[in-house]
Amino acid sequence: MSDPKSQARKLGELMCTVTEQILWQPAAGWVRQRASGSTLVCRVGSGQATYHRFEPQYQQHQITYGLRMIQAKHQPDTASGWLSAREIHKHGYFDGELSTLNLLAHTCCHEFAHLLQHSAGKRYRGSVHNRHFYTILDGLHESGRADAAREALAKQAGELHISLSSEPFQLPDPALQPAPWQVEDAVAFGSGTREFHGEIVRVNRKTCTVDGTGKFRGRRYRVPISMLRRVR
Repeated sequence: MSDPKSQARKLGELMCTVTEQILWQPAAGWVRQRASGSTLVCRVGSGQATYHRFEPQYQQHQITYGLRMIQAKHQPDTASGWLSAREIHKHGYFDGELSTLNLLAHTCCHEFAHLLQHSAGKRYRGSVHNRHFYTILDGLHESGRADAAREALAKQAGELHISLSSEPFQLPDPALQPAPWQVEDAVAFGSGTREFHGEIVRVNRKTCTVDGTGKFRGRRYRVPISMLRRVR
């Protein structure tokens, strides 16, 4: 039986290849017009953090795909809390279908959109996922570049006999499920650097009201039930 961690790392390496070949190569000339000598390095990180960063000293864009992020996007309950899942649903990317293949292909596009956003001078402190970002991300999908990335990822995974399911996840409608949550339950939602922890203070039909705990103390959130997960 294949080691899931090893399989996830191989998928991360394929995501790097697809990002460099399908997304970066057609855009490299445009990026270099704005910052001469710009390069891109993609890597697989050991945690769940997935991000774009620019090193001005070397004119180098860096994209990291977290190993634990890749593993999380193989199961409906752990995949649905990620921003990429909400974007696919909200914007109708890949016909609004959540699957491991769609989530990972969209993640490549999401991080590459940050690269283009930075190159265009539209990424600001405190305003990262702004309207400029989503205009760029929409463009990657509307132009067919996202579909090309998805197809390349599926094709290369198949050639290497790496499991990468395109079957849509069956997500239960939280409005039709009995509420599994109770007041005082400790919960978390979000992921990576945007993972928040708190305690439920009110249970509603589709959402829970959560008071932040620890470093998030003093904040209150209204969170869709489908995004919550238990913590000990």
